[in-house]
Amino acid sequence: MVDWTPDSLTRDACAVDGLSDFGDDSHREPLEKLLFSLEHEADLNAIGETVLRQRVVDILTTRLRVQEYLKRYPEIRDEEIVAPLVVVGLPRTGTTMLHRTLAADHRLFAPLWYEVRYPCPSLDWDPAGEDQRIIDAKAEMSAMLEANPDLLAVHPMDAMGPDEDIMLLEQSFYSYNIQAYANLPTFDRWIEAQDHTVGYEYWRLLLQFLQWQKKRTGKQAERWTVKAPHHLHFMDLVFKVFPDARVVQTHRDPVDTIPSLTSMTAALWVIYSDNADPCEVGKTWARKFARGMTHTMDVREQVGEEHFLDLWFKDTVSQPLTEIQKIYDFIGMDFTPEARAEMEQWQDFNKRELRPAHAYTLEQYGFTESGLEQQFARYREKFILPN
Repeated sequence: MVDWTPDSLTRDACAVDGLSDFGDDSHREPLEKLLFSLEHEADLNAIGETVLRQRVVDILTTRLRVQEYLKRYPEIRDEEIVAPLVVVGLPRTGTTMLHRTLAADHRLFAPLWYEVRYPCPSLDWDPAGEDQRIIDAKAEMSAMLEANPDLLAVHPMDAMGPDEDIMLLEQSFYSYNIQAYANLPTFDRWIEAQDHTVGYEYWRLLLQFLQWQKKRTGKQAERWTVKAPHHLHFMDLVFKVFPDARVVQTHRDPVDTIPSLTSMTAALWVIYSDNADPCEVGKTWARKFARGMTHTMDVREQVGEEHFLDLWFKDTVSQPLTEIQKIYDFIGMDFTPEARAEMEQWQDFNKRELRPAHAYTLEQYGFTESGLEQQFARYREKFILPN
């Protein structure tokens, strides 16, 4: 019998390094809500119970370690992050390829998958030595692909590659990331109704921490580039914690993107539950991103369109470096021949056709074309139909 009580998972986390100071207790209420849904609603199989319980323990362990590092190195909080470049857009609009291409420029910091999954190194971390986080991340990714090889057809997987910073938000439990692994309706309703400022403040702190770590390994960069469709839900908070942020928003018809997102999420749900309902996946995530897109459109009107650069999927696929030139013009950086060469080399090694085909239908997730058009009508009218 799996023990999902908050005290049990907290004890397990404290036992890893013998630490007990979590800092403030802002994580406690979302943790309790999450554990209720994992125990009573997610219908987890044996793999799901083991993996998702350990994931929560890992997050708590990380929180303890971060607090310890802040005590040892208070200068972490002094790290300055200037005008981060934030890539957003509905999932499946090319944000991953765009972000990873940008990250090939050595002048830009980007969070790597192992860094967002395990943002804090061990307490005896040697910047010049072997990093256990990399070993753990590679093993976890291999296990995911072994459990469901179809994941590779949906999303490029690389433990050492740049990836979404939503997993940094998950460290506060103020994020929607855990819902990508299981159906958690009660937690989902609760977390959507909360003020996520504390989560975005912790996100900023973790980016400062990662920057501090990168510098200790000898890396230098001019600014950060991060990406997550999740930021569409909280664009106001992106600007609250980074008032000088510059946002690149990618666009593609939700009729194409939402079913593709659903297929990716459904591929994860079936790993952890033997009763994952693909139509429930579709209903949940279409609603969430319709709501998130409306929010971002409202924020754009409030803060001013000059903070955003719009790119379209068809263009980033057909002429990626031309579109990236627009980004460099937008953020006021020189798109140097060296940066272009780094990106071209990265693209040569990461062609989409090297991955298996991604196949799905609208019907298998309970969608109709007209239903999605109606759900995203305001967004489609402004960004899709004119193009």
